[in-house]
Amino acid sequence: MSVIAQLEDQNPNPRPLEVSDKLDGNWRLLYTTSQDLLRIDQLPLFKLGQIYQYIRAREARIYNVAEVYGLPYLEGLISVAARFEPVSDRRVQVKFERSILGLQRLINYQSAQHFVEAIESGQKFTAIDFNITNRDQQGWLDITYLDDDLRIGRGNEGSVFVLTRN
Repeated sequence: MSVIAQLEDQNPNPRPLEVSDKLDGNWRLLYTTSQDLLRIDQLPLFKLGQIYQYIRAREARIYNVAEVYGLPYLEGLISVAARFEPVSDRRVQVKFERSILGLQRLINYQSAQHFVEAIESGQKFTAIDFNITNRDQQGWLDITYLDDDLRIGRGNEGSVFVLTRN
């Protein structure tokens, strides 16, 4: 049995959506099997940097921010904003609403926290910044482990996500 599965078996919060104070906050990705994210590392001249996920439980919002590095002055950013809706004690349906792709310098990127605050304020960016209207751009996520500092999730495409509080 993997370490991840062992942790999931010891989940101190088997109904993670009922402890929104633990779920809410700023998270940093430690490990994933998500091919969508890992594929970024396969682009020529680019390297995947830190990936952050900001959860605003009261507003049912999620912000994903991936930093991308490569050639000097061409550091990039890939971000997706989504809404989520609980469908069980541990599963949320996720609907992606907005995507932002651009160069960190052109969007005045300072940190993921600062960037998410700008998105929340409704700011538009000098980047590829568009609303997602395709109904196919949705999925679900099971939160299989949650404590004060660690969160594990499993997505509808079979991906595993391990995050730590940021």
